[in-house]
Amino acid sequence: MSTRKRHNKWWVDFSHNGRRFRFPSPDNSLAGSRAYEALLRQKLAKGESLKATPDPKDNPTYSFKSFVEKWFEVYVKNNNKPSEIKRKKCTLRKHLLPYFGKYQLDEIKSLDIEQFKTVQIKRGLSSKSINNHLGILGKCLRTAIDWEIIKTVPKLKLLKVQPQKFDYLSEAEAGQLLLKATGIWHDLILTALYTGLRFSELTALSWEDVNFKEKILTVKNSFSNGILGSTKSNKIRYIPLTDELRELFNGFRKDKGFIFVNSESKYLKTNRCLRNLHWICDRAGLRHIGWHTLRHTFASRLAEKGISIMAIKELLGHSEIRTTMRYAHLGPMVLREAINILSQPATSNFRHKNVTIDNFRENFDTKFLAQKVNFMPINIKGTSV
Repeated sequence: MSTRKRHNKWWVDFSHNGRRFRFPSPDNSLAGSRAYEALLRQKLAKGESLKATPDPKDNPTYSFKSFVEKWFEVYVKNNNKPSEIKRKKCTLRKHLLPYFGKYQLDEIKSLDIEQFKTVQIKRGLSSKSINNHLGILGKCLRTAIDWEIIKTVPKLKLLKVQPQKFDYLSEAEAGQLLLKATGIWHDLILTALYTGLRFSELTALSWEDVNFKEKILTVKNSFSNGILGSTKSNKIRYIPLTDELRELFNGFRKDKGFIFVNSESKYLKTNRCLRNLHWICDRAGLRHIGWHTLRHTFASRLAEKGISIMAIKELLGHSEIRTTMRYAHLGPMVLREAINILSQPATSNFRHKNVTIDNFRENFDTKFLAQKVNFMPINIKGTSV
């Protein structure tokens, strides 16, 4: 069949002298497409060029499936980390290709994307998961624009997502967890609580990253599926070492190699470490938590002590401040100090005494900075003090 209807659009698709011609019909009807085919065949019979109509060889059309295969090999594998490559491959195989694989790349419209969202919702997927799928679809289509394969990208409207909830340990719970942990597991937990490192960063720490003289820990690497690479944000950050961590590392200090390794001196695998953490939680009488909960605990304790969100952002290595803002509600002390200014005697005497705004700010800053902020009062042996 040389004329056919595809996604409410009539196309002319035929071969002439071993060459394929495929064009959308200017008149979107069966009769119009047949008339258009007759016109094209007549031009070819006369030896006339069809340059007035786009030539498939000059501007080849891609199915979504064929483009995705090329995009994954050329773009994704070259520009993404192993974990991200794995995630995109899974999303494409399980979700995007089964739905959009039948489409031509330039035929995907906003309506098609809305219908995809409806299908995913009916399947019981969360809004966050669906948004992740849309993010990959959007990146794929924008790459097609960069490669001059399509001219426009349909609008992708993300679903509304409820604010993300996160778990963290109280100081008493953190102390109890450390009390029941032994050996390398105690050391890993303590390091996580005092640095806020991601688990992939913890297992990638090497002795070369520890500056005992300056009391600085350099965070520059992470493990992803057993492959050593850069951190999640591709940035190097520096974490001040507490005296507890400095004493801990001094206890089994080496010249080189990874700090935390298994009995065979190889990197620690995620599943095994998670099982051991759950076992320690059972011993401590705590709910099962993940290693990332210890990172949340680090940030939450800082926020509760009134440390600025920007300082927490730098310590955690977040790329965007909005990621760190989830901890902002845990710092009421800062707001309380701000409101308390209104009740201080100096504020009521501005109009009667020769007190300038700059002098007042200087006095308040000096008073505030003089207050010593203690973080996570847990000693190295794991008992609360």
